[in-house]
Amino acid sequence: MVRSSAPVSGGTAFSERVGQLRGDAHAPLYVQLQQLVRSAIERRILLQDDAIPPERDLAAEYAVSRITVRKAIEGLANEGLVVRRRGAGTFVAARVDKSFSKLSSFSEDMVARGRVPSSAWVAKSAGLVTPEESMSLGLSPGTPVYRFQRMRFADDVRMAVEYSAIAGHCLPSVDAVGESLYAALEVTGCRPVRALQRLRAMAFPAEQAKRLGVEVGHAGLFIERRGFLADGDTVEFTQSYYRGDAYDVVAELNAS
Repeated sequence: MVRSSAPVSGGTAFSERVGQLRGDAHAPLYVQLQQLVRSAIERRILLQDDAIPPERDLAAEYAVSRITVRKAIEGLANEGLVVRRRGAGTFVAARVDKSFSKLSSFSEDMVARGRVPSSAWVAKSAGLVTPEESMSLGLSPGTPVYRFQRMRFADDVRMAVEYSAIAGHCLPSVDAVGESLYAALEVTGCRPVRALQRLRAMAFPAEQAKRLGVEVGHAGLFIERRGFLADGDTVEFTQSYYRGDAYDVVAELNAS
C-alpha cells in the first residue's frame, strides 16, 4: 500500500499556525502532533498562556482520533510544555523566572507568578553530618542533621527535585516540617536571611530524570544553595535539579 504524501489536516486555523500532519511520515500521528506543537512553542508561534483547542476540535481538524490527540497532549503536559486547568482547558505553560536577587522559597516563587505550588515528600531522615555536609554547613563531624528530599510541582507539573540538609539545632525533629521547610525554620527562628547560590547547566542523570519524568540527558539546571542566619551561621545546604525547559534564571545587575 502506498502512503499518501498529502497533508492529513484540512488546513483550518490551528493547523495553519502550527503546521500539518503528513500522511507519508514514518513517525506516529501523535508524535507528529507533539512535534508540531513543541516547535510552535519554541518558535514563539504559540505564546505563554495561549489556549490549545479542545481534543474534539483537534481530532476533527487533523482527521485523527481523539485518542491520538489525547496521547499527544498528555506527552506535552508531561514535558511541562502545556498545562491543564480544570474547567478552563489546556494552555501553553508559562516559563518560571527564578530570581537570584531575592531569597525566597519555591512556593513563594510560584504563588507570586500565579501558579499553584505543591510538594511530594520523597524522604525525611535524621543522621550525622557527612563530609560534604560538614564542609557546606560548617559543622563538626558527628553533628546531627536533618535531610529532606521532595518533588516540587507547579499546577501539577513536575518542576524540580530538591535535596536539603538542615543543621540539627534548627529543628526539633523531621516531623516538624510540613508543607514548607522555610515555614518550619521560621517557627524556630532559623529561617535563612541570606544565601549563596551556584548554578550550572547539566544533562539530567538517570535518577533525577526518572523523578522529573523526562529522558536521561534532558537539559536541566543544577542549583546549590547555602543559607545563612543573620549572625553568619550556615543552616541550610540544598541541591536542586530544575527542569531547563520550564525555568529562566534572572538576576538584577547594578553598575555601582
